[in-house]
Amino acid sequence: MNATDKLRAAFARALYIDSGRIADELAYNSIPEWDSVAHMALVAELERTFDVMLDTDDIIDMSSFGRARQILAKHGVEF
Repeated sequence: MNATDKLRAAFARALYIDSGRIADELAYNSIPEWDSVAHMALVAELERTFDVMLDTDDIIDMSSFGRARQILAKHGVEF
């Protein structure tokens, strides 16, 4: 499983949605499942999946699936 597939799976687990709904354009608050509470669950899932520690600015800036990939790349995850 490559890093993008791992990221898609982490989003699906944290947001309780089908991975087929996940694309770069999927954005925070664009679906009912991705609210502020789910955002924190998503952060925890990403930290666990990729063994990283996201800082507050990263958590606030993670506004979409595509942006999450950019943030994780900044932390050394290769996509």
